[in-house]
Amino acid sequence: MLFRQQPEIVAPADALPGRTDQTMPVPEHHYVLDAPLVGPWPTPLQTTVFALGCFWGAERKFWQTDGVYSTAVGYAGGYTANPTYEETCSGRTGHTEVVLVVFDPTKVSFAQLLKVFWENHDPTQGMRQGNDIGTQYRSAIYTTDVAQRAIVDETLELYQARLAAAGYGTITTEVAPLGEFYYAEPYHQQYLAKNPNGYCGIGGTGVSCPIGVA
Repeated sequence: MLFRQQPEIVAPADALPGRTDQTMPVPEHHYVLDAPLVGPWPTPLQTTVFALGCFWGAERKFWQTDGVYSTAVGYAGGYTANPTYEETCSGRTGHTEVVLVVFDPTKVSFAQLLKVFWENHDPTQGMRQGNDIGTQYRSAIYTTDVAQRAIVDETLELYQARLAAAGYGTITTEVAPLGEFYYAEPYHQQYLAKNPNGYCGIGGTGVSCPIGVA
């Protein structure tokens, strides 16, 4: 399949307005981990937000990771308040499909989560992952503190070298502090646990990320 140009993120002035008086209902408990999906989170739990394509398969990668306390799918990186799935898929919200990851840093490091992130998608594809095309499928990391940003920068440089050696292009992953995270509809939460034969477009490059290698 040939693509003449990449989709572009909508301009703020052209984004859908969304809704400020209505938020998405959120299930009380994680379908797999039986943990809350909404904070406040007990000490020493930390959070981060990843986007690596369709959030159904992306979320499963993280709830299967030891040391992860809870996960939830949603929308971030754009302009529309409390968007719906259909609005996000229209390309008129500026959001990408994301996974909120709540983790215990005494059991799994942020760098180890980044290894899961880098190795389970192709971060060089711009506004797509495989056959999933659109700004809502772009690769992104939304950090929650400055320490996370420093680790992202370090691992990105390491992984870029590995990808280049394997013939891949430049990493296009968006890296920014987390703004608003909006929960997706309840049926999207832990979707592949509820629908084991559901669609999963997540797939990596086969290039390992040298976490812990100087």
